Amino acid sequence: MIDIVAVLRAEDAVLDFLSVLTAPGPTGRQDESPEVHVLFGDTAEHLVLPAGVPTAERLDAVARHVRPVDESAASPGPAATAALIEAAAQGGPARLWTHSPADTRRGRGRLGRDAAAAVAPGGPPVLHAVGHSPYLQFISDLDRPLDRAGAEAKLAFVNRHCGHLLRTESAEHVVTTGRVHATERFFSAGPQERERLDSTVAWIAGHCPPGSGPLVEVGACEGALTTRLAEKGFTVHATEPNAAFRRRLTDAVGGTARVHPASLEELAARPELPGAAYLLIEMLYYGQDLALLDRLPADLVFVALEPETLATRLTPWLESAPHWEKADETTLVAPALETVCGGRAYLSKRGSIGVLLGRTGV
Repeated sequence: MIDIVAVLRAEDAVLDFLSVLTAPGPTGRQDESPEVHVLFGDTAEHLVLPAGVPTAERLDAVARHVRPVDESAASPGPAATAALIEAAAQGGPARLWTHSPADTRRGRGRLGRDAAAAVAPGGPPVLHAVGHSPYLQFISDLDRPLDRAGAEAKLAFVNRHCGHLLRTESAEHVVTTGRVHATERFFSAGPQERERLDSTVAWIAGHCPPGSGPLVEVGACEGALTTRLAEKGFTVHATEPNAAFRRRLTDAVGGTARVHPASLEELAARPELPGAAYLLIEMLYYGQDLALLDRLPADLVFVALEPETLATRLTPWLESAPHWEKADETTLVAPALETVCGGRAYLSKRGSIGVLLGRTGV
């Protein structure tokens, strides 16, 4: 059995998977540790830790791959991840360890999803590290508490090789106490279920059915809604200014939608994408000037927001907006405690309200 550890960056292999890298052999001896393959998603490198190599040498080998802070670090995508896993498995029995798809560090979460999706039915079992998940309560399948020597080895690795990560202000890559786990926890899961966006798609279709004109989805991120709309027969122009997300969006839609780099501000400044409607779904949380809506080349704008933001931001603006009126309001997602990750975790969601804005012609 080959253990394959697929991580975004080298330090993740030690911070979340030290117990895998240093698992004892069948008789409990550390010098009998089995062979482990480590895959670094940000560089597509493949590190082999041979059987029987002591812990110190294994960690030194991983340390040589630790890199400076890089905000562009991202999963290579499902296809490239699948190729890396296949090469590491060598056609034999294997077990895959990777990040949680719910890890709040976006790059790690994406790699966890890609790794799970890369494993075909009947392929290697997949174990996800709980990782960084301050908003979820996980029900783990496997807990591995470190002994004193293991904890000391992990701390020494961080202090010796990750000093720049202790000092960084990057929320994605900073190493804090809570990210250096004394007990490493894992849960099993298969490929992620498809995004549950049926209510949003149905709401849009009820007012603007397929064939009535193109939809312009602003801030489409990685394309979860875009994909569902295209599957329902809509013509979609998806815009995403973040280059990393835009690459994933392009991969996700697979040519079924047109992808553009424009932000909301750029779309308003250069109204070159007329549509039957503009979609601002869960994206008006960042202080955008709502007056930008006046310059969008469409008479319908679909907005979705959590209830509190809707009440404090959109509703007061709409009361005095001369060019828009509320044409419809509907609850897309009610507040609830919901399970995620195949029922392995749960969290509180505030829900989402959909508001359809219609231009008044004033």
